[in-house]
Formats: sequence, C-alpha cells, structure tokens
Amino acid sequence: MQAIETDFQAWMGAVQARMETALGRLLPAAHLVPARLHEAMRYAVLEGGKRVRPLLAFGAGEVAQASGERLESVAAAVELIHAYSLVHDDLPCMDDDALRRGKPSVHAEYGEATALLVGDALQSLAFQLLAERRLADSAQAQLDMVRALALAAGSRGMAGGQQIDLESTGQALALPELELMHIHKTGALIRAAVTLGAACGQVSEPESRKLDHYAKTIGLAFQVVDDVLDCEASSATLGKTAGKDLRQGKPTYVSILGLNRARQLAGELRTAAHAALDSFGARARRLRELADYIVLRKF
Repeated sequence: MQAIETDFQAWMGAVQARMETALGRLLPAAHLVPARLHEAMRYAVLEGGKRVRPLLAFGAGEVAQASGERLESVAAAVELIHAYSLVHDDLPCMDDDALRRGKPSVHAEYGEATALLVGDALQSLAFQLLAERRLADSAQAQLDMVRALALAAGSRGMAGGQQIDLESTGQALALPELELMHIHKTGALIRAAVTLGAACGQVSEPESRKLDHYAKTIGLAFQVVDDVLDCEASSATLGKTAGKDLRQGKPTYVSILGLNRARQLAGELRTAAHAALDSFGARARRLRELADYIVLRKF
C-alpha cells in the first residue's frame, strides 16, 4: 500500500511541476506592457494551489491514451479559468477575502481594478490556448472542447453557481438546492477537466458518460470535503480564511448535515466515483487515486 501511495505522490508531483512550468511559459512575461497586469496574472496563477483540475485532466487523458502535449494545453486552460474565478470570488463585491493560497489575494496586493482585469485576461487566455493548438483529431471535436469549457465557466456552470451562492447567503437551503448550487459552482469545471482530458484522446460515447458520472460525483465530494475542512482546519493550513462561510451565513454541507454526516457523504461519493470507473481497469488508476486524494485530503 505504501508503494502505491508513493507512486501516486510521484506522479502527482510530476504533473504539478510540469503544469507550473507550462503555466509560467504560457502566461505573458511580467515585463511585457502592461507590466502590472501581467505581473498580477502571474501572481494569481503561479506558485500556489494543488492543481486538482489539471491532475484530473491528465488522469482522464490516461484513460483515453492522450498525448502529454495535448493534455498540458487543456489542463492549463482549465486551470486559468479556475484561477480567474478565485480572483473574482475574492473581490469585495463577492466573498471579500484578503487571503488566497497562503498569500494576499490579488485585489489586496494589486487593487480591485487590476484584479478585475486579471480575471478577464486569464479567461481570455484560456480560450486562446484551446483555439491555437491542435488538441483533437478533428475540427468538430476541438470545437466541442471549446464549447464544453465555455458552458462550464458560464451562467449554466461556474458563474451561475456563484450567482446562486450570492443569493443563498443567509438562506436555509435544502440538500438538493445546495447540490444544484455546487454542481454548477464547483462541479462544472471539475467535469470540464475530465471531459477535456478525455477528448484529447479516444473514448467511446458510453465511456464518456461513465467518466462524466465519475467527474460529477467527485466534484460534489470535493465541495463536501472543502466544507468539512473549512470547519476543522486553520487559515494557515487552508491557505485561505477558515470558517468564513459559517460567519457569513452561507449554506454548506456541514451546516445542513452536520460534520459526521458530511464526512459520511464524502465517503459515499468516493465509492460512487470508484464504481463509475469499474469497466476501465488499469487505465483509470490515476482517476481512482485522485478520488481517494480528494476525499481523504487534510488541507
């Protein structure tokens, strides 16, 4: 068991290092005009985060036997969308948080106006990456990839989930309503990471549906664990302000279910994620390990 865990840690570290190098290369250099914006973009993306979404893209890519070069591009695109969302989420008009990934949030470091532009520019760069590289075997397949990321990021995905979140502050949501919010806010981009990673290679339609079911369950599990950690871990451990959702009156899995039931739900979602991968055999090894990592992480 220890050898398996060590192997996964090595794989994860290699993907994280590869993505740090790739993102550093793909982001505009800090000295290019406008230098302050480009410096802030690099500050928002580099040297922080667990790169869960790129890891999922690479894991799905192993199922589809995709090339590393293609996976690097789609993983970068998804991570740029994620980074932009964090920059905007931290703004005073949203969640108003001064700490992100263990350092001052972008608006705290560079000002609100620059932070707004950072998010805009990161989103544009994500779609530029999908448009300027050969990522699929046909033009239609690549257009489908662009569409998938756009849907995941927009009003029917992440942005829509954030709107539901804003409207839900101080409200008592039922569990299905909370799940609907997080299927959009957190889950949509996680599902896109798996979808785009698989689309870089070859999978059948039934296999795509199974991978999407995996991504849907693990996306919810990710949020459940986040809610648990928000109650149990410190700000220093999390790299962001702990306990903020509770203080702001935001509905969470913990506030609705309690800590013990929330932990149990995370375990159930992990089991469902594993079950979705049953037919893939060894090809889905990394996705199984990522499900374990997401649910069992401590920070």
